Amino acid sequence: MICLSLSIAKNQRSFVEKDKPFFYLADTVWSVFTNATIEEWSDYLDYRKMQGFNVLQINMLRQWDASESDLNLQPFALLENGDFDYHTLNAAYFDRAEVMIQMAVERGFIPALVLLWCNYVPDTWAEMFQKGNKMPLDCVESYVTYVVNRYSRFEPVYLISGDTDFPTERANAYYLKALETVQQLSPASLTALHIQGRLRGIPEAFEQHKGLGFYMYQSGHNSQFQHVAHEIAQHFYHKPEIRPVINGEPCYEQISYSRNVYGRYTALDARKAAWQSLLAGGGAGITYGAHGIWSWHKKGKKFGIVEGEGFDSPYDWRTALRFEGAWDYSFIKYLFEMYNLIGIKPLDIVLNKTEEIRAAGNENTIVLYIPVNTKVRLSMNLQDYKFITIDLAERRFAQTEVDAQADQSVIDMHGFESDVVIIGTK
Repeated sequence: MICLSLSIAKNQRSFVEKDKPFFYLADTVWSVFTNATIEEWSDYLDYRKMQGFNVLQINMLRQWDASESDLNLQPFALLENGDFDYHTLNAAYFDRAEVMIQMAVERGFIPALVLLWCNYVPDTWAEMFQKGNKMPLDCVESYVTYVVNRYSRFEPVYLISGDTDFPTERANAYYLKALETVQQLSPASLTALHIQGRLRGIPEAFEQHKGLGFYMYQSGHNSQFQHVAHEIAQHFYHKPEIRPVINGEPCYEQISYSRNVYGRYTALDARKAAWQSLLAGGGAGITYGAHGIWSWHKKGKKFGIVEGEGFDSPYDWRTALRFEGAWDYSFIKYLFEMYNLIGIKPLDIVLNKTEEIRAAGNENTIVLYIPVNTKVRLSMNLQDYKFITIDLAERRFAQTEVDAQADQSVIDMHGFESDVVIIGTK
């Protein structure tokens, strides 16, 4: 069996790369194979490499809700009615994708390739927006075989599904066939299911499948349900089948609230979703998204799902590339590596009457995320720890005193005006 450089750690809670702890810091670039030029891709890769990202989540096929593109690149031959002929692969499309993957890998990125986005599968929630043009079930094995045989030398992660629910046995059969094909051809490859926003579970056939490498959930872009970032992390962390947990789609920076609700997510919103996910059980890593990068939008081009998912127009990809929130996620990776926090265990020690403040720890370290300033009470004596408070908006560090008595500790209000992380070390 081939041993890939990226694998699951012995504790089943995180990843290792060549036996060293690996913090999964991904960017969401679903649409690059159909929308980005080679020159644009090169510029993008150089910038994200500078920021410390190490995984790129890409849709292998055309993204149904991508921004308009002049490139006219199709993964399959077209029928007279414009639908895909899934029996006829377009080799030129996959040739170009190979060049782009090679460019990414040469810069140190791990590609995470989505095999079957939900609109290619019958009966999923995407049926309401795209009723036809589904991939026949008998084409799944040959298509996945082609992708795995062609790209496995790059050691990608395979995201079996994209944005999916699991509504019927017919739909599930597609994903199961894809998962089993990957496992048969490349058993060492890491796999996950990218699932629909706010979905808290996956069918038993997948949860117990030995070919499934880690849990990936999506807290998503609905303004009413941002609390699920930590709730779903906890849910998957406590599954009997232990695997690393990743929030693979927190709210994208500057995407509008879904369902045509007025407003956009800020860098603070995206940062909050990340920290709450990480400290609630998703400590293996996190995925960032910028509204303009995922759909690879260019100024003046159409963005066609305002009436579908209900998202307002994206920024031009060049502007979105430089959103400040990507640096926040880069800083998260820096802290997790510096303080050895990768795969950190969630702790139920916060006595404040809120689920918003999150705590996690290991044998030598305690980490708290406090989104809104307040005095924090903890059910743990922390007198042996030395604490520092980190202002996440400005990335400033402040010495911090803790009042520890008996079996409790109190941390007074900090001196900053935004969200903070407080880290205590023995």
